[in-house]
Amino acid sequence: MNRTCNQCQAEMIKDCKVSVEYDVSGISISQKRKGLFNSVSAKTKASVCPNCGFVALYIDEYEKFNK
Repeated sequence: MNRTCNQCQAEMIKDCKVSVEYDVSGISISQKRKGLFNSVSAKTKASVCPNCGFVALYIDEYEKFNK
């Protein structure tokens, strides 16, 4: 899926790695559901606009959160 910058409408560069300084695991998104051991999580990726520098975070496994 192509990503378009919200600021200047340019095509963004996808699959950039997101990491927090001094933490090699980066940022992950998680959702707790009902029941024991019934949670879902995904690693965060970023897309960067080469035109204006706008950064957008996203996950590839978004279907898992829609249950």
